[in-house]
Amino acid sequence: MKTVTRAEIAETIYEEVGLSRKDSGDILDMMLDEIVQELSKGNEVKLSSFGTFSLRSKKARAGRNPKTGVAAEITPRRVISFKPSQTMRKIINA
Repeated sequence: MKTVTRAEIAETIYEEVGLSRKDSGDILDMMLDEIVQELSKGNEVKLSSFGTFSLRSKKARAGRNPKTGVAAEITPRRVISFKPSQTMRKIINA
């Protein structure tokens, strides 16, 4: 299994669209920054034919350190969840 990096995505934009490498990287950074900003405001981000990024709130709960077995309190927090679109699911499962 291969990991795709930000630089590889920017390179693909450069090759497919024909913009400069710098502009391709800047566009990718702007898009990712916009997604992060909207999520930090508490908004969902829906990308057609790709999926939806949303925030979920997790309550505080009791946990346990798996190494030592010592009980610990897990603090409440927000987590990002991603739900792929039907189109993406069909492509991946084809």
